[in-house]
Amino acid sequence: MDRQYRRRPISDRLEDLSAAVTRWTGSTPAFACALAVVVGWAVLGPVFHFSNTWQLVVNTGTTIVTFLMVFLIQRTQNKDALAIHLKLNEIVAALDGASNRLIEVEALSEKDLQTLESYYSELAELARNEHDLAHSHSVEEARQRHSNKQRPRRRAG
Repeated sequence: MDRQYRRRPISDRLEDLSAAVTRWTGSTPAFACALAVVVGWAVLGPVFHFSNTWQLVVNTGTTIVTFLMVFLIQRTQNKDALAIHLKLNEIVAALDGASNRLIEVEALSEKDLQTLESYYSELAELARNEHDLAHSHSVEEARQRHSNKQRPRRRAG
């Protein structure tokens, strides 16, 4: 086999490593190991007369683990958030009547998100005033229906 096909890019290997470490650190055995380290450290305190070195060992270890775990947690959250966004985009794109302006809404600016939030707050308010809880509609439809309800009705005579 050609050498270029056997060698995977370092980014792929790092991704595999971080996925494996993330899976393991979220497991019961990982928690048991962490608990054992803390208990071992506490038990060894009197042996080392609670010295500065005794404290430094655990402080250094926990600092290193915390530093690395922050990046693993962020990686996992980024990947999960992307997967959720993609699934939601698929649902929005597939549903008739769903607003396509919500596809990739996470890429909008905070100001744009606040504008959309005000529209959907209005829709929620209109829905709260709707007596038929099973009926669903867009903001525009909700406004139109609400406006129609507010108009004085003419009596047939």
